Amino acid sequence: MFDSPFDFLTLVLAIVAIIFARKALGRIDLLQRRLDAIEAAGGAAMQTAVPPPLAPLQEFEQTPPTASSVAPPPLPEAAPGEPAAQIEPAADAPGAVPPPLPEPTAPPQPAPGFEETLGTRWVVWIGGLTLALGGFFMVRYSIEAGLLGPGVRTMLGGLFALALLGAGEWTRRQESISNIAALPIANIPAILTAAGTAVAFATVYAAYALYDFLAPASAFILLGMVALGTLAAALLHGPALAGLGIVGAFVTPLLVSSDKPDFWSLYVYLAIVTAAAFGLARIRLWRWLAVTTIAFALLWTFPCLQCGPEMIAPHVFHVIAGFVLAALLVVCGFMFGPDGDGEEIEPISSSSLAAYLFGAMLIVLNSAHADTAMIGFALLTAASLLVAWRAPAATRAIGAASIFVFIVFGEWAVRRNVDMLVLPGGAIPGIGRSVTDGSVSLHLVTAALFAAAFGIAGFLAQFRFTTTKVTVTWAAAAVFTPVALLVALYARIAHLDRSIPFAVLAVLLAAAYAAATEALTRRDERPELSPSIALSATGALASLALALTFALDKGWLTIALALVSMGTAWLSVQRPIPFLRWLAAILAGIVVLRIGYEPRIAGDAVGTTPIFNWLLWGYGVPALSFWAASHFLRRNGDDVPLRIVESAAILFTVLLAFMEIRHAVNSGDVYYASAGLTEVALQVGATLAMAIGLERLRLRSGSIVHNVGAILLTAFAGLASLFGLLALENPMLWWQDVGGSFINLLLLGYALPAVLALLLSYAVAGHRPAGYANTIAASALVLALAYVTFEIRRLYHGPVLTRGETTGAEQYTYSIAWLMFGVALLGIGIVVNSQRARLASAAVIGLTILKAFLIDMSTLTGVYRALSFMCLGIVLVAIGWLYQRILFRRRTAQPLAQAEG
Repeated sequence: MFDSPFDFLTLVLAIVAIIFARKALGRIDLLQRRLDAIEAAGGAAMQTAVPPPLAPLQEFEQTPPTASSVAPPPLPEAAPGEPAAQIEPAADAPGAVPPPLPEPTAPPQPAPGFEETLGTRWVVWIGGLTLALGGFFMVRYSIEAGLLGPGVRTMLGGLFALALLGAGEWTRRQESISNIAALPIANIPAILTAAGTAVAFATVYAAYALYDFLAPASAFILLGMVALGTLAAALLHGPALAGLGIVGAFVTPLLVSSDKPDFWSLYVYLAIVTAAAFGLARIRLWRWLAVTTIAFALLWTFPCLQCGPEMIAPHVFHVIAGFVLAALLVVCGFMFGPDGDGEEIEPISSSSLAAYLFGAMLIVLNSAHADTAMIGFALLTAASLLVAWRAPAATRAIGAASIFVFIVFGEWAVRRNVDMLVLPGGAIPGIGRSVTDGSVSLHLVTAALFAAAFGIAGFLAQFRFTTTKVTVTWAAAAVFTPVALLVALYARIAHLDRSIPFAVLAVLLAAAYAAATEALTRRDERPELSPSIALSATGALASLALALTFALDKGWLTIALALVSMGTAWLSVQRPIPFLRWLAAILAGIVVLRIGYEPRIAGDAVGTTPIFNWLLWGYGVPALSFWAASHFLRRNGDDVPLRIVESAAILFTVLLAFMEIRHAVNSGDVYYASAGLTEVALQVGATLAMAIGLERLRLRSGSIVHNVGAILLTAFAGLASLFGLLALENPMLWWQDVGGSFINLLLLGYALPAVLALLLSYAVAGHRPAGYANTIAASALVLALAYVTFEIRRLYHGPVLTRGETTGAEQYTYSIAWLMFGVALLGIGIVVNSQRARLASAAVIGLTILKAFLIDMSTLTGVYRALSFMCLGIVLVAIGWLYQRILFRRRTAQPLAQAEG
């Protein structure tokens, strides 16, 4: 790039000259602005000494002298380097009555133009980069030209780095003496110092990696010293240098590699770097530096996790050292950290502790829960409680610690479960541990300590703090952690089977939460304790539900959770806290997911007795619980949690009916592959009955869930009737044994649904569109007509309707029965004055007329054909007479009577 070293030196001198010229111009511009301000202040004072030209002379003479009517003496000249604002007139000057003149307001500074930006910013940035690259290129040139040996080149690189560092310090001191402030975004001393540290990094690395002048340990120490020196220089030169130093410090271990890495040396070095960075962040209050340091330190945990178990201790030391330094220097209001703002939760204070807790959790999981890792994790968890107890700014770390504790024990319960290692031939020899080994003992002791620490500290925190966010966080951790640990231990040791000892522990835990609830309720005059009271009560209910689950069969978990949901809804009435409403909804959602996993609730132990089996308890009790919960929640408004619970109540009611029907029809096998006429008929009837109930209920509740649920049930009943009763399970199309005469499947499958559909049409009449009600009424008519037809078929063909041929007598019976059915509908319509019934009668009679002309005329012979048409004619004439003599007369008699009156 350069023909000789002199060219490079010339370029450097030119850049330095430009820098000094720009500084001189800046000083001249500042002095000119001060002179203009002084002149403006003096001119304004002279103008105020002259009275207004239009003021009356008499008034002017009678006005006492004021600050604006006495001219001040000439201002003394400012001393060199003294600001103009500090120059004041002498106190004993003639007429020196008024106070000193106010400082002149400086005019707003215009935005920097292109020339100013180019000269004050871009040149500085490019200059610093050029200096750093110049050092690199000089070394490269000397290598290519063969002018200097490796040792000399390395020495010159170090000297160039020292020169840049010295230039940075010299320019900083000169700017401090001259009282000229540097631009924060283009600070020349900082740029020179940053270039010097970059050249120093490159020089040390070249001496190690390129020339083998340094051993790995020496190179590591030198690079670390450069990084720490950069951080120290950042105290004087600003955040840009701090960023360079922290990146260089954490990248240094990657630059210096070794066949036998020493993790203790690495983590001691990282602890020193972390301490320096945290100290700098604390002194300068640079939040970004603290966050960056924590992120880099946490990243150094991941690659080291791939090492063997003998390296667990250094990893634990790394997270413990970082945690201690963060607690000492980062957490607000604790030890040497920044001042805290009362009981305000500060994000960085909480996240710094949570980050190192996360690293400790990773070490535990990666080491298969080694004792050393577990002890380190327990110490950091206890330290989190202590720090948050003293400094509310770190309260969020309590929530993170609670979650990490559950993850550790939950992973241990699943991963170390002996049941997962059992094959059909038995457990694999040498794999797995007994439930009484040291690992289980350590986890039991640790879990007991965690549960006690979180529970007791969370309860006592309610009396120590007054901010709602803080008290709720402590209360949530106090409730969640013991319950979660109890569940994890139960899954690991009892293998999800019945366990009376765990049931006793759950009862004791419920009693503890109940006592806490009672103690907090006595201080109900503090509004911030209301959420904590609700959480404690919820913990008591959850513990009782777990006690039932541990003591009874697995199916009781569904019942227990549903009861807890109802209890939580009741608590929300006593303590109107939105969180409780959502908790009731969440529990309802968990129960729904539970039945999705195993619809039989109790598995193979569901039983074979119709109705009175496990389905009645597994679906009936949750259904009642959710209905009661929705009743409680509705007292405080209609919202999303209420609708979730109402949906769960409807779902469990429907599933209870459907599952009991399947269980009863299929001899206890709810997973039977197909459904017959009996099952479909019962399901249609049950669906219509539930739709009627929801239609009545929605009129009182006004719930959108009840409204939509009624529509969905009605639609399901209609589809099941169309595709099930009239198509797939139609006894005239497929082989079916419908049973005896009149008391048979036809009565259950067609007559009962027809009656229920008719009742549903009357239930929605006047409350829904007329077309909706008429459609349901038409469905009832179709089912009723089908029942009449199928019963006649049963009389002629026996239990199986598909056997034999249709005779003339049978066809004639169909026509007569349809006519009688139509006449009966007409009579009902006349008696109760129902137009809908009369229209239904017209439809049935019209269908009979079509049958007579399309079927009877071609299939019937002899007397049956004659009787069919004769009866049809008589009926039609009678219907006409009824309409003319009764309906028409009734409608015209009223106007005539009114006219006579």
